[in-house]
Amino acid sequence: MNTNNALEKLAPINNICLMILAATAATGVLVYTKSMLMPFIIALFITMVAGTLAERLKQKWNIPYVLGLIISFVAFLAMVIASVVFIANSIESFVAGADIYAERLNETIDWILDHAQKYGVNMNAQFVIENVSKLPIFNVVKSVGSNLMALVTNLMLITLFVIFIFMGKATADKPSLVGNIQKQISFYLIVKLFVSLLAAVCTWIVLASIKTELASMLAVLTFVLNFIPNIGPFISTTLPLPVLFLQYGFDWHILLALILLTAIHFIIGNILETKWLGKSMDLDPIVVLACLIFWSLVWGVIGALLAVPLTAIIKILLARNATTKPMADFLGGKYAFK
Repeated sequence: MNTNNALEKLAPINNICLMILAATAATGVLVYTKSMLMPFIIALFITMVAGTLAERLKQKWNIPYVLGLIISFVAFLAMVIASVVFIANSIESFVAGADIYAERLNETIDWILDHAQKYGVNMNAQFVIENVSKLPIFNVVKSVGSNLMALVTNLMLITLFVIFIFMGKATADKPSLVGNIQKQISFYLIVKLFVSLLAAVCTWIVLASIKTELASMLAVLTFVLNFIPNIGPFISTTLPLPVLFLQYGFDWHILLALILLTAIHFIIGNILETKWLGKSMDLDPIVVLACLIFWSLVWGVIGALLAVPLTAIIKILLARNATTKPMADFLGGKYAFK
């Protein structure tokens, strides 16, 4: 009897140890197979969204489910290709004016040094210019262009995965677990797609109205970064500032852009998105931040973009089993384990 009681007391500890070992092994697999697994996961999310849109098209306009899948995926391809074209054109324009921007940067440095001396702050001009010239501003922009081909290559692989997934189950009927996952994840992704597109359009309008170089590229980056919770909107708000600084120096253009972009992201992120999404993912904010860090370390930028839906899927799967349900409750913000 005592032995049985001891084993019962040790059972939760054993389960926790097993889950830690399983999570460690799964993390290793995710890192090792990310070159193939990331395109597959992206394709899986695309099929979820396409499936939900296809069901809506069938219900509203009586469009066949398979045709709805094709329409949804073609729309996705068109959006990605348009984004690549916008980024390529913006980079070409930026690189063409690289010498002008470098000259403006040197003039700005001279202006700062002159004003610093007026207030009694002596700085080594040569040292400042040499270190600023080493900043990889132009290299970063050019690297974005070189990564376009990698994006196209991954897009081909994603397309292949999507086709195979469509061929495997081109029907609206899904098992209860799969249907529940598709419903929650696709709803989240559709709302994020819409609010991200809205943020990108508003950003482009603001930047184009003050004739900002790379306005199209910055709008596309805003669309992508908006999928990263909390951090993404902040980055996309500050990204145009260095470009505007190189163009106009520190004047009203930067202040106007900062005020308007902050207002845009506040309204879209804290009012519209909160109202439409609510607690659809049922994830605690602290858990979202921790998962954002984890998936960023595992899969880089793509991991950050997919952190919320990936964590939501894990939560749904954990909630299906009595042993792992406390972990699902923890992800939902219920920290008291029973």
